[in-house]
Amino acid sequence: MEVILREEVPHLGVTGDVVKVKPGYARNYLLPRGLAIVADRRNVKALEHLKRVAGEKREREKRAAESVAQKITALRLVIKARAGEEGKLFGSVTNQDIEKALAAAGHAIERKRVRLTEPIKTLGEHSVAIHLAPGVDPHATIIVEPEE
Repeated sequence: MEVILREEVPHLGVTGDVVKVKPGYARNYLLPRGLAIVADRRNVKALEHLKRVAGEKREREKRAAESVAQKITALRLVIKARAGEEGKLFGSVTNQDIEKALAAAGHAIERKRVRLTEPIKTLGEHSVAIHLAPGVDPHATIIVEPEE
């Protein structure tokens, strides 16, 4: 019996997979728990339509992210921070500070998308990755200058 999985089932498949299972397993476990639906023509056709729509949506989002990525790559964000004489900061520049600098430059990007391996603790120029979409990770140039 073929079923379409509605949720990920360990050792069987992930959401949207069409899998062949024994009829008893489908009738007694998968179907009553809402983990799967019977793979008849109508359901398979609806699944294909949903996959096609989701794929088109992902492509639109990726194209939009790529256009934003070009703008972000060209940016040189200046962040002022208190620093000592040796160029070390009192504190650090975090993804929240970078989010605010991006917002001031006209790009509303959530701070969870800013990929800092560790907080910036020195003055100077730093490159920071920003995750916009799968496969679209532009690098913004952050210039940390001392406050006056």
